[in-house]
Amino acid sequence: MSTLSVEALGAAADAVEAHLLPLVDERFASRLFAQDATLWGPEAEAESAIRLAWTGLHRTSRPLVGEIAALREELATRGVRRIALCGMGGSSLAPEVICATAGVELVVVDSSDPDMVRSCVEDDLAGTAVVVSSKSGSTVETDSQRRIFVQAFEDAGIDPIERVIIVTDPGSAMDTQSRADGYRVINADPNVGGRYSALTAFGLVPSGLAGVDIGALLDEAEEVADLLAEDDQANPGLRLGAALGGTSPLRDKLILTDRGTPIVGFADWAEQLIAESTGKEGTGLLPVVVGAEGATEAVASAADATVVALTADDDEAADSEAVPSQVSVSGTLGAQLLLWEVATAVAGRLLGINPFDQPDVESAKSAARSLMEDPSDSTEPALGTDGAVEIRSAGDALDLGEAASSLTASVDALLGELDPERGYVAVMVYLDRLAHADLAAVRGSLEARTGRPVTFGWGPRFLHSTGQFHKGGPATGVYLQVTGTPSEDVPVPGKDFTLGTFIAAQAAGDAQVLADQGRPVLQLHLSDQAAGLRQLRDVLGHE
Repeated sequence: MSTLSVEALGAAADAVEAHLLPLVDERFASRLFAQDATLWGPEAEAESAIRLAWTGLHRTSRPLVGEIAALREELATRGVRRIALCGMGGSSLAPEVICATAGVELVVVDSSDPDMVRSCVEDDLAGTAVVVSSKSGSTVETDSQRRIFVQAFEDAGIDPIERVIIVTDPGSAMDTQSRADGYRVINADPNVGGRYSALTAFGLVPSGLAGVDIGALLDEAEEVADLLAEDDQANPGLRLGAALGGTSPLRDKLILTDRGTPIVGFADWAEQLIAESTGKEGTGLLPVVVGAEGATEAVASAADATVVALTADDDEAADSEAVPSQVSVSGTLGAQLLLWEVATAVAGRLLGINPFDQPDVESAKSAARSLMEDPSDSTEPALGTDGAVEIRSAGDALDLGEAASSLTASVDALLGELDPERGYVAVMVYLDRLAHADLAAVRGSLEARTGRPVTFGWGPRFLHSTGQFHKGGPATGVYLQVTGTPSEDVPVPGKDFTLGTFIAAQAAGDAQVLADQGRPVLQLHLSDQAAGLRQLRDVLGHE
């Protein structure tokens, strides 16, 4: 039996007390599950009207269970023992958590980095089937990954039609073309936004094909759906949403920490859901994923932070840390997927924003497309070089001056722009996240050094997550961007660009949009990745 527990302390508890009764009185929960598009105001109504079917997915996704099981058996007869997933944002983060929690292998190819994509394609291609997931059917990263896999299958004498499964919205360009080409296509519910799609075909197809019991996952969600739809002060979705989005003054940094939860990587999924849904119109909530090591005392007790402890089902409220604002959350995976979607919708209401659009994600994509048309624009001359690191600054918000000749001095200059009361540091790394996973440890070192929240994101995946908050949220961040020259570039079949060109344009486009909004951006390019990473770890790791 699925259970949910949400316990708030300090300022988070005050927020629950202030907002819970009004939310109950206006019947927010029952109206949400009745798909009432008016809950977020007239400006959000058109978008909300086509984005609320996620409230019933525990029922409407049931037909997928048998279809996916049959397809898994069919693939097994063809020697498939490995599932790879090409997708970005909501198309990849949910299945990654679902499979990791179940202890099932899923290769998530959510990158434009040539080295990472090449290694994922080359590893056991003969035993691999590929799920290609794109809601719009036009995501450039996903289309590029698909083309590379198809070419690899053909070169190996394997019919890609027998190995590639398409997941997309009905009527998308990918839907139409894939069906015409003979590929297996599974349509997702078009009335569910990408980051709310964990229990649609986007979350269930790759997870089920990899071996997860997706029927049990839907059971877990269904067991708590009535509770989350109830207009009652015990509703955990209302309580969590109020604790996250209702503090006054707003505590907009959510410090997500693992306190024994059996759900693997849940904070990464919640990060996208919350940041992309709320980070707009100069406000929002910034999830800061700190993992089991927790945050420093300065960050955990900061006036703009709420600690969100992800605990085991049988744990009591985590109250061991004397922090001013804390929420403890527990529950099974399927139950928590629905819980956090409800809570994010509630937080959006309290923040006065539309939790279903992502305007600044689109702005970064547009800038990248422009740079793709003229790749030379994506590489400005370096202001200085220190060993294997080329140093640049996007825009005028960060004046490096003489610091541009030193990696240490340039990082110091960026951190010198940090607001000691409300600021945060965003580390954005456009490298192979599988090969360099240990680099994420610099997050904790920088946090200890600055006493402020630090986020760490792998590009381009964070562009579909915290990237929205970076540009649409409050102007309190400083941004450290890391790119690198790949060991070997990968051409995209049928296109006139390579992955190396594409990821460079994505990084430059994002930096350009940040700079245009007056955000300080330090760009570090590793001309030799091995040597540059040694320098980077040394400089970012010291306190």
